[in-house]
Amino acid sequence: MQTRIKELLGNFVRNILKKKNPDEFLEQSQKGGLKKTLNAFDLIILGISAIIGAGIFVMIGSAVIGTAERVGAGPALVISIGIVAIACIFPALCYAEFASMIPVSGSAYIYTFATMGEFAAWMMGWVLMLEYAIGTIAVASSWTGYLIKLFEGFPFLPEIMKNPPAWLTNDYQTVAAANPDLAIPHFLGIPICFNLPAMFIITVIAMILLKGIQESANFAKIMVFVKVAVIGLFIAVGAFYVRPENWTPFAPTGLKGILMGAFAIFYAYIGFDAISTAAEETKDPQKNLPIGLIGSLLICSCIYALVTFVLTGMMPMSQIDLAAPIAVAMSFVGQDWYAGIISIGALAGLTSVLLVLQYGTTRILFAMSRDGLLPPVMKKLHPKFQTPWVITILSTILILIGSLFINMQVAAELAIFGTFTSFVIVCIGILILRKTEPNRERPFKVPCCPWFPIIGIIFCSGLMFVALREVKTSAFLFPLWIVIGIAIYFMYGYQKNKKAIPVQVEKIEETKTITTKK
Repeated sequence: MQTRIKELLGNFVRNILKKKNPDEFLEQSQKGGLKKTLNAFDLIILGISAIIGAGIFVMIGSAVIGTAERVGAGPALVISIGIVAIACIFPALCYAEFASMIPVSGSAYIYTFATMGEFAAWMMGWVLMLEYAIGTIAVASSWTGYLIKLFEGFPFLPEIMKNPPAWLTNDYQTVAAANPDLAIPHFLGIPICFNLPAMFIITVIAMILLKGIQESANFAKIMVFVKVAVIGLFIAVGAFYVRPENWTPFAPTGLKGILMGAFAIFYAYIGFDAISTAAEETKDPQKNLPIGLIGSLLICSCIYALVTFVLTGMMPMSQIDLAAPIAVAMSFVGQDWYAGIISIGALAGLTSVLLVLQYGTTRILFAMSRDGLLPPVMKKLHPKFQTPWVITILSTILILIGSLFINMQVAAELAIFGTFTSFVIVCIGILILRKTEPNRERPFKVPCCPWFPIIGIIFCSGLMFVALREVKTSAFLFPLWIVIGIAIYFMYGYQKNKKAIPVQVEKIEETKTITTKK
């Protein structure tokens, strides 16, 4: 009996820790891979698409002045941005090394499978779903807000478009919290409350992704041009209204405020790692992926710092708006004409972020289904467009359902926790692979290893620890998400792949028998 228990325990440990050699992933992608169409410029565009969005147009306000649950950084947010850039640059280097070695779809999920085994890989994929899919919900909610603000500038539009019912443009949690006495329609006792514009844009983005990644990249280029032009105009015009006295006090809440500002503005960087999910569709990925990852990160950090300097210098901190800080800042200095332009730029920015987040969601699920951790039907490619159409449709439906229940602020915080976790694990993975496979060819290498990955681990873990003590709701939901992921793995993924092992052994034994007979 004791021997049997040891045998079962040994098999269990071997199953959850079994790894896939990087060469297996490369061979697998060549057999049923995606079309290679992206170059370094395309990747930088995708990176900027992911980074410049809700963070700069929405979250920068709460990062400066704070919310009910956390303090803000004040003008010292520029220091917070520097901290976040440092916290991101080290994981970005680790992503670049992994992506140059294993240029296949799947991002951190694949890298974890190659270094820590099947169970850790599943959990990484599950955490990435938190970052991408839940992040999509938060961004889509912000998209709705700016769409309504844009409609307000057109007097000829119907009043319902400029001032729609709250239950038609928000999830139930947001409406119930902000308007406890609001009469919400019910059907069979169920409140009818959904964010119609958000659901619309999520569906449109899914249709673009079904068409193909090159078409998606072309669409992203247009969106990036619009939003960067709008931000550039804000910096150029707003700089003339900067008053240095508005930067005093520079750090009103001290170090705590700077760190919580870094946590909040980290939302602005969510999705830049989605560039690595495009590895399988990239030409010369060993060269272009590092350029795309690091280039987009540096460009966006400089833009964020300039916007922060101008915004906090234009008006007193107490008057910065939470919902539309940049547009309100221009109105504060008498430039009302700019509010409509800001709304257009914000919509373009948020749309491009949605594109990258939904793209990342589908590619992660595609990689997981290819490894047997999800049903095989999910890895089917469209016969004409060669895109994972089943996954795209299913993930879109799940995101739409989630948008009915999840509060935007909580969704943003959960996405941040998912990003922190994936960054830490990727840094750990580099340290492991450097030890286990020191002679593997690395077209790009993280400099100063192991120190750079260790610094990345310290920065990301530290910011996550500080935030967990402040944000109560998401601090509860994040561990709950992990528990749900563990349950799904053992109910499906583990059982599926455990059954596959004896078959492989039987085939090996059968081959040996045939060889012996000969």
